[in-house]
Amino acid sequence: MTFEGISFAALDFYEDLEADNSKSFWTAHRHLYDEHVKAPLQELAAELSQEFGTAKFFRPFRDVRFAKDKTPYKTHQGVYFAESRRYLQVSAAGLYASGGFYEMASDQIARYRRAVAEDLPGQALVQSIALAEKSRLVIRGEQLSRIPTGFAKDHLRQELLRHKSIWATREFGSPDWLPTPRAKAEVVKAWRAMQPLIDWLDKHVGQSDLPVARRGER
Repeated sequence: MTFEGISFAALDFYEDLEADNSKSFWTAHRHLYDEHVKAPLQELAAELSQEFGTAKFFRPFRDVRFAKDKTPYKTHQGVYFAESRRYLQVSAAGLYASGGFYEMASDQIARYRRAVAEDLPGQALVQSIALAEKSRLVIRGEQLSRIPTGFAKDHLRQELLRHKSIWATREFGSPDWLPTPRAKAEVVKAWRAMQPLIDWLDKHVGQSDLPVARRGER
């Protein structure tokens, strides 16, 4: 089926779920999730996959085994496009899109910092961020509270050196065009504006070479 937009009913569903995150509510309202959240996002993902690769839908159920928060359901639906490093989400707050490196292993962080510290790649990153911000994107990511060891405390790009992850975001909220096909065009526009940043990360950081068990060490 063709993507026609995301109904405001999807946002209402998550607002109600935030107020009553219980199995009884989910069971009684599962049809709203299927109709207003899952179905349109599947249609959207199918169309976006032509440019951005295969989509992975995150499960609506939370793993509460080791979590302090024991609420059983996620209050958003996320979709990740691993090949292009893009992410899409719908929640009570509306539509959200992002792209970049959401988590970096220690070897990736080391490569990232070396590139940021060097003049040419460092300036290229600054320029890619400037282009993103010109397109009304916001740069986010996990950061250290201080400059990492081995780098001058007054480095020209000290704020970027503190990053342990970095991505660009666009919080669309709930505009009038959300329940129309324009929603796809807005996501595509934002994702394309993120491309210079993602290209920089792919070139200077790349995939981790560490075994999966060691990737959390940093």
